[in-house]
Amino acid sequence: MTPPRPRPGSEQFDMFLPYLADMPLRDQREMMERPFFSLAKSKRVKPIDYTSPDGKLWVHVSANPDYGMATIWDADILIWCASQLADLARRGVNDVPRTLHLMPYDLLRAIGRPTTGRAYELLGQALDRLVATTIKTNIRAENRREATFSWLDGWTQLVDEKTERSRGMTIELSNWFWEGVMMKGGVLSIDRAYFDITGGRERWLYRVARKHAGGAGEGGFAISMPVLFEKSGAEGQYRRFKFEMLKLAEKDALPGYTLAVEQAARGGEPLLRMTRVDGKDGAERRLPVERAGPAGQGGDVSPGKQAPDVTPDSVPDLVDAGALIRGAVNSLADKAHRGHMEEATIAHLRETCPGWDLYALHAEFERWVDADPARLPANWQKAFIGWVRRHHEKHRSALR
Repeated sequence: MTPPRPRPGSEQFDMFLPYLADMPLRDQREMMERPFFSLAKSKRVKPIDYTSPDGKLWVHVSANPDYGMATIWDADILIWCASQLADLARRGVNDVPRTLHLMPYDLLRAIGRPTTGRAYELLGQALDRLVATTIKTNIRAENRREATFSWLDGWTQLVDEKTERSRGMTIELSNWFWEGVMMKGGVLSIDRAYFDITGGRERWLYRVARKHAGGAGEGGFAISMPVLFEKSGAEGQYRRFKFEMLKLAEKDALPGYTLAVEQAARGGEPLLRMTRVDGKDGAERRLPVERAGPAGQGGDVSPGKQAPDVTPDSVPDLVDAGALIRGAVNSLADKAHRGHMEEATIAHLRETCPGWDLYALHAEFERWVDADPARLPANWQKAFIGWVRRHHEKHRSALR
């Protein structure tokens, strides 16, 4: 039987997607708003459970123990797919497909990855995680109580049977993701500099800033640290998350956005204010401003407004992020280094402070730290080195 000839505008007609260096990048709006991905490079199997502040929206993300949860870096593939779909729709293509045919080389280049053999291997692992991660949510569930899906329904390597050469691959997008991209206002433009961000929490914070502060104007957008913590889905304790956000605000190196810490009224937890600055740290000079439509389910915060838990009469004051960081350091000591000396520490001290029994001094140092909780160091090795240096300066005459 002769296969049917593809019709112009059909899925097969526009199935092959080349690499386009100047194609505008687009991210799916809901993916930027809720915690759908692991922020760590290490394998995560602990689920994400999130409920919006007003209690209306919830997200549950579970990982396959063999593959782990899809990461914020794996989401680069979905950003590329969303950009392709949006570009097809912009060009007036009918029946924009859910199955995309692409060359891995083009995809890797587009998302700023190397094109080595190892990179192709990592790409396959990322695609596996996107297939294996399961999401349950009532976002866009419509008449259903919930929607259950994976980011990808599958992916396939294509090989020429005669030459055994690669013919690229196909990626089958989930219907939930495809509908989210294709709906009105479903995507937001992002800076190409996003792909240069290396840290998981920095990547996530950029997406939050783009979602909430991208069209908020000069006032930007402020959100309290506890609400930001819940939106991240990050593992670990709140105090560690707060410490890292304060460090990021102090560094203020997010492409296109300034970060400032503000103190909430009535002695509450600090807020993080994000403000768009075109061209900052490699961002585009003029990123298209796409204002959100009416707030959807879950009480989205309107551009320029504060997070739901901030009272209207509170007027935050700018505070020194460095001072807040220093105040949090004592509770964030690196306990993994406590009780032993690293080889580099020993070598350094033997060269700079020779003649001492370092193990005896280390035991004395531990007793000194334990005598006062305020002495708990943020970096055990550096603190010990400094303590030994002071001891050496004070008592080195006893070595003669």
